[in-house]
Amino acid sequence: MVSTEYERRIAARFATFDQDGNGWIDREDFSAAAKALLAEFAVTARSDKGQALYVGAEAFWQGMAGIADRDGDQRITREEFVTGAVKRLRDNPDRFAEIARPFLHAALALADTDADGRITVSGAARVLRALRVPADLAEAAATALDTDGDGEVDEREIVPAFARYFTVPE
Repeated sequence: MVSTEYERRIAARFATFDQDGNGWIDREDFSAAAKALLAEFAVTARSDKGQALYVGAEAFWQGMAGIADRDGDQRITREEFVTGAVKRLRDNPDRFAEIARPFLHAALALADTDADGRITVSGAARVLRALRVPADLAEAAATALDTDGDGEVDEREIVPAFARYFTVPE
């Protein structure tokens, strides 16, 4: 049985996706996230990196809608998000990681200034701040992503951490 505390934590994560604060998650929220990241890293939408980010955002939206949009109205309510996350993702965080991977991969490419497949912890914090995570939390989360303490993070560290954040109660 899923605890009320777990459902409360998952519901709180809803705001991360509801970029415009209108009470539901839709395609526009994913586009807004992509736009914010492009602005943060001064990358144009028409560039290869910009196009990859928008394609990743659309894939992420489609995956989320497929998991959580129970009534098919192209909007995910807080209740649908909680139900989708709790019932479909808790026991399979890898599924969540896979739908997020194209977007996360493209976001990392924006922050990867030397194209070595890794970004600095401060670059990871910039990504999080661009996605409306408060600065102090963004710094702490980015630091926690650096599991080997080398000052950099890569997709192998970020994607599973992202999935755990949305699917694990701790």
